[in-house]
Amino acid sequence: MKIDSFQTRIVSPARDLEITRDGPGKLLANFVTLQLRTNVGIEGIGYAGFVRESMLKALAEVIDALTVQTIGDDPLRIQAIVEKLLNFGGNGAPAGLVTQAVAAIDVALWDIKGKALDQPVHKLLGGYRDRIPCYASGLLWRNYDAQALAKTGADLVEQGFRAMKFRMGDEKTASAEIIRMKALRDSVGDEVDLMVDINQDWDLNRSIQIGREMERSNLYWLEDPIDHQDYTGMARIAEALDTPLASGEYLYGLPPFRHMFEQRSVDIAMVDLLRAGGITPWIQIAHLASAYNLPVVSHLAPEILAHAVAAVPNGLIVEHMPWSLPLFEQELTVNQGEITLSEQPGFGLDFDEGALVKFAV
Repeated sequence: MKIDSFQTRIVSPARDLEITRDGPGKLLANFVTLQLRTNVGIEGIGYAGFVRESMLKALAEVIDALTVQTIGDDPLRIQAIVEKLLNFGGNGAPAGLVTQAVAAIDVALWDIKGKALDQPVHKLLGGYRDRIPCYASGLLWRNYDAQALAKTGADLVEQGFRAMKFRMGDEKTASAEIIRMKALRDSVGDEVDLMVDINQDWDLNRSIQIGREMERSNLYWLEDPIDHQDYTGMARIAEALDTPLASGEYLYGLPPFRHMFEQRSVDIAMVDLLRAGGITPWIQIAHLASAYNLPVVSHLAPEILAHAVAAVPNGLIVEHMPWSLPLFEQELTVNQGEITLSEQPGFGLDFDEGALVKFAV
């Protein structure tokens, strides 16, 4: 079996307000889709994106340039292809669009492998379980006041979510931040897990000050309170707080996670599909985290990363972000706060041709 052709398309669900609502998806729910085809009729699909629309042309050109290098390769030799592409595109130190493009190709290769072997990807990766908890992440943005947070949180509980993430960092005072958090907690009750994402907008002292106040609300984790590259500062916050500290979504490739783990900067490793470079390095990072007795969680791309998180014993929970879901015919169903993984070969996904036409740029 050899790779013999491919097709890329540029799409922008960001234009659909029902998908992106009031959050950054209005700018970032943009994708380049990839269909990777073999000489025996098996096709694998993948995508890259979560970038501004003005970056899509450049991203598509990088994916095209790298995918051409796979023509004639055996698609089952995924590690060899990934290493070749990372070196070809980044001379041994890739990041940015190169790594994101390789991720799209890597995902398509795993889809091909699953279909060729008639197995779902989560079983090929380890098969630890076939159901995985998830948390709602597509709402509860910073521009929501306390009342809006309370109403939306209650709605998410009605939809079956047992965990959800909201954003903080815009308020001028610590007390204003705490008011928003308490409103959400009071609305959803004590049985719902709450995560809070700061997106690197606090300094070290503010993180510890407000973090100690938030501990009264029993948070599941505090995410990226300060610059993600300040491993020493993150370690100080992790030491000062009982609330687990989560970080990692901004890191490219495997090596930065080693540095972060060595510094004991996090309690929970959050690994992004595209910045990691695909499923192949994602799993490597998960195994490295396991050696440090750390759980791993996903960032974006739930229809793909549910397979990865479920495959490993230290997989904790999946971020249910809906921005990429309209690309596919299949729905990602949440039942009592869990995603049940498909037993179909590969990722069990097909691009929705009508949606790709509707969202075409």
